Amino acid sequence: MSLSIGIVGLPNVGKSTLFNTLTKNKVEASNYPFCTIDPNVGVVKVPDERLEKLAQTASSKEIIPTIIEFTDIAGLVKGAHKGEGLGNKFLANIRECDAICQVTREFQDENIVHVDGRIDSFQDVETINLELIMADLASVSKQLEKITREARGGDKVLIAKKELLEKLKKNLDLEKAIRDIELTEDEEEIIKSFSFLTIKPIIYVKNVNDKSFQNPSNLSEKLGQEVSEINIKLEEEIAELDEADKEEYMKELGITQSGLEKLVKSCYKMLGLITFFTVGPQEARAWTIEKGAKAPEAGGVIHSDFCEKFIRAEIIDWQNFIQSGSEQNAREKGLIKTEGKNYEMRDGDVCHFLHS
Repeated sequence: MSLSIGIVGLPNVGKSTLFNTLTKNKVEASNYPFCTIDPNVGVVKVPDERLEKLAQTASSKEIIPTIIEFTDIAGLVKGAHKGEGLGNKFLANIRECDAICQVTREFQDENIVHVDGRIDSFQDVETINLELIMADLASVSKQLEKITREARGGDKVLIAKKELLEKLKKNLDLEKAIRDIELTEDEEEIIKSFSFLTIKPIIYVKNVNDKSFQNPSNLSEKLGQEVSEINIKLEEEIAELDEADKEEYMKELGITQSGLEKLVKSCYKMLGLITFFTVGPQEARAWTIEKGAKAPEAGGVIHSDFCEKFIRAEIIDWQNFIQSGSEQNAREKGLIKTEGKNYEMRDGDVCHFLHS
């Protein structure tokens, strides 16, 4: 499954630098608002040491990690939903993403201006979130007007949509994001036909530097959810090094895992995703599925026939596979289990699908 995350935030908070570092693509990151006019898209490999170990065990010729697509969206400002700062164009770009990564600034640097003339990470978050809410409110109001006319004929589906939109409008008027509104199963199904911004999962990144650590904010406490704290400038420096120098530099800094790796894993956790593997002499490959997916669904990620013509799946835990030393040894030890269509996939499963 493909996964797209839009990086948003006010101008000059470090969005493009984060994007550059994540994707190794050099987009312009100048010290002025709106330097990013078109969305920049880059594909990021998801770091997973399990895949490397599986490939070594199976002597795989090629290693293919799973990926996340990141989109660098130009800086939003207050009034973006009204078109301020070319905001409408950029809000449309966010609608195409599966999730939002919002970057807020806590680093101190007199040479980099803040669009509002002050450093306040929580206020930055509130500004962006309100713009997204207002954009959804405008969208809901427009669609409600249309559906209200169409529902006069008594169509039950249209009436249900109308009632849902009225519920959303009432909450959005109170500046409440759609993701925070309690919905019934039927409403959750109906809302899939729309493309709202504030229903998307959101991951927060606080861009810090050494000065920030001396006076950290309590952003996570205020938001009521985990916030990834990343020194984006430092991560950029690390990313520029070759592997040997990078390992040595991180060791000197006492860093065991980069902030970027933590961010990618946070994205997976927030979106409820897990990874399974296919391993053989030709390639070792990681695949992304939603937590709770059954074996045929997982097979369908590889090829539609694996889902539609599913017979069974042979599955072994990745650690058991490595400890066995080879697939043949794992079979002889009885560690490879045969599972049917009702098997719920687990993170780290190594699979072989059989189909008709």
